[in-house]
Amino acid sequence: MLGTHEDGKEGGHDCDRTQPYTCFSTTKKRLIVFLVAVAGFFSPFSAFIFFPAIDDVAAALRTTVQLVNLTITLYLIIQGVVPSVFGEVSERFGRRPTYLTVLIIYVTASIGLALQDSYGALLVLRMLQSAGSSGTIALAYGVIADIAAPHERGGYVGAAHVGFNSAPSLGPILGGVLTQKTGWKSIFWFMAGLASLVLILILLLLPETSRSLVDNGRLSPTGINRALVDLARRHRGEEQIQMHRARLKVPSIMPPLRIIFQRGTGTVMASNAVFYMKYSCVLASLAPLLQELHELSVLQSGLCYLSFGVSCAAASYGVGQIANYDYRATARAHGLAVDRVKGDELLQFPIEKARLRTIWVYIFLSSSCTLGYGWSVESRTHLAAPLSMLFLIGFAVTGIFNVLNTLVVDLNPHQPATASAAVSITRCLCAAAGVSVLQLLFNAIGPGWTFTVISALCFLTVPPLWLERQSGWERRLAKAQAQSRQAELHG
Repeated sequence: MLGTHEDGKEGGHDCDRTQPYTCFSTTKKRLIVFLVAVAGFFSPFSAFIFFPAIDDVAAALRTTVQLVNLTITLYLIIQGVVPSVFGEVSERFGRRPTYLTVLIIYVTASIGLALQDSYGALLVLRMLQSAGSSGTIALAYGVIADIAAPHERGGYVGAAHVGFNSAPSLGPILGGVLTQKTGWKSIFWFMAGLASLVLILILLLLPETSRSLVDNGRLSPTGINRALVDLARRHRGEEQIQMHRARLKVPSIMPPLRIIFQRGTGTVMASNAVFYMKYSCVLASLAPLLQELHELSVLQSGLCYLSFGVSCAAASYGVGQIANYDYRATARAHGLAVDRVKGDELLQFPIEKARLRTIWVYIFLSSSCTLGYGWSVESRTHLAAPLSMLFLIGFAVTGIFNVLNTLVVDLNPHQPATASAAVSITRCLCAAAGVSVLQLLFNAIGPGWTFTVISALCFLTVPPLWLERQSGWERRLAKAQAQSRQAELHG
């Protein structure tokens, strides 16, 4: 719960402003991560559950498969742009009301999709549904940055990824079953019902974590920013919070755009976008290719996504613990002590070296298996071959996303949700571009060469990431020193 001085103790330390992560107990942190993980589930789930129903939707709405596929591309575009607004809103007005807003939008759009009977309505409502779901993952990274110190952050990001990464495998299976048994509209009724349940859990249990409102968790927010289970509790600082919340400002897309063009952060986000594009292309291609080349049914092709999903879910916790180990190992290598109470000042810590310590293994495995996936499909080998490649890709991309997304938050500690929104812009727009030309590439050069090109793009991320690992910390220190000297001159 949101802590007073007494219940904010953890590990024998009083909860005060000098100890930024101790007012949320470990149990509370785990509950929060669970809530943001299930909320973030809807962003990829809503995209992938739709894949098995594409042919049925096209037939029912008397349109073409190409036009239905357009809704997927627009879904990804909206998924990239909208979080930039919600990220800034959550930094100013709080994570909790922003979560409630995006989930209400999502539920409303899902109900509309279940009731509509025209392609135009499908197009508009899928965009609205994307707007609602897309904010949840960016918000999740912001919440984790609020509650978790740098030395433990990778582990919490890994735990949240269990929810994010299970969606691509569960979505097609459920989509195939629902479409086959009860019709494609039942997909949207299912999403509306499941999201309503999560909305109720958020309303009841999720505390406000935004630093601008509750500091390190010691202050209590008011109104909608307070979890219903905490309404009976009264804490200090409510007048300060109310005064802060009275300062209204129209959200802007410029803050995340500025982050995108930051040196260092931009390199990390560009690399992340390449791997997210690869991830989207592999998963978007799986069902159509297997249905065509191996003559699988909609349900059978949906079950093939389990290979990827099981790998991602199983890897999420493990790669998070590896990230925490890399942090400790880097601290030891540089003679630095890990501050488990206050959290380390990252300006004085080589966070680039810590986060990127083992990413090269993930990159090599992911890129090589993508190449193997493309040619195993092209040559129509036994179904076990592409599914084995898919399993290894799932493990590797989970590690890559954990490393790069956590590093972006580390490099932007004062605006983590806005930084995560910037990640969404780059990766979703890149994925939308990749998915939109995927079929054209298949027709022109085949799956083998298509994924050879994509694999090559993945390998090309190694040099800039290596340069960032080697010189990123020194560049940040030099920039901080220059800003300090400039401030002294103008002081």
